[in-house]
Amino acid sequence: MAVIALAGCSGAPGVTTTALALLLSWPLEPGRRMILAECDPDGGAVLHGLLQGTLGDRYGLRNLSVAARQGDLGDSFWRQLIDLGGEDGTTEAVQSRLLLPGITDPAQAASLGSVWKALGVIFRGIDAEHGHDVLIDLGRRGAFGPSGELADQADAVFVVVRNTLRSLQAAEGRVRALEERIGGVGVVLINEGPYPAGEVQRVLQVPVVATLPYAPDDARVLSDGAEQPRRFERSPLMKASRTCSTLLVQTAAVRRARLNPGTRAAGGEVARAR
Repeated sequence: MAVIALAGCSGAPGVTTTALALLLSWPLEPGRRMILAECDPDGGAVLHGLLQGTLGDRYGLRNLSVAARQGDLGDSFWRQLIDLGGEDGTTEAVQSRLLLPGITDPAQAASLGSVWKALGVIFRGIDAEHGHDVLIDLGRRGAFGPSGELADQADAVFVVVRNTLRSLQAAEGRVRALEERIGGVGVVLINEGPYPAGEVQRVLQVPVVATLPYAPDDARVLSDGAEQPRRFERSPLMKASRTCSTLLVQTAAVRRARLNPGTRAAGGEVARAR
């Protein structure tokens, strides 16, 4: 399976909303799990957005800094996960889509300096030992600085960009820096503006891997906990997210195979050499 990082830039690209749409629509085989980790050093949004503060701040990334100092990071990680369920409401889906909430105050990021690398190792272990997928939400600046370790260890990094002039201008330097540092960067395009995918690729010099519709009403269900409309799981946003997830996994697998030639698992799945 795959460890995939989503990053953003200024211009309100919607990284967390995109990550949540992917989490809730990700196609899962029996026994597989999908884990979304909010690792934005500027603070997470799901606890007080989608979840509307119903769980307080008892769970999340901030608790892992204490666990790391106590040598209990591995076990504590699983205790910090929140079950977000699935779009079909079945028991299997409910046990398969998990969230690690982010910090609630950017000041808490200072205590996570030694945790980022350890988290990267945990994510790689989840992939290798259990075959689960891990999606990392790095927010607008988390692909750089101390938390950039997570981008370095991911199978692939995708930058969420809107096809507006403002967003493209903000993304150009950020994408170039990431491409120079880790290579193989792709774009998830939010189709809000006038520029087609080909033009976005020309400007950013990296491929547009998937496109999601600009759907502010549906997005508010994920970003702000707005009332979910009937058949939300069949909305254009969620349908496109299912397609997007497949394309991201395929791209990550190709990059993993290129970086680790000759390391394929049974059934044609690509596995990173450990």
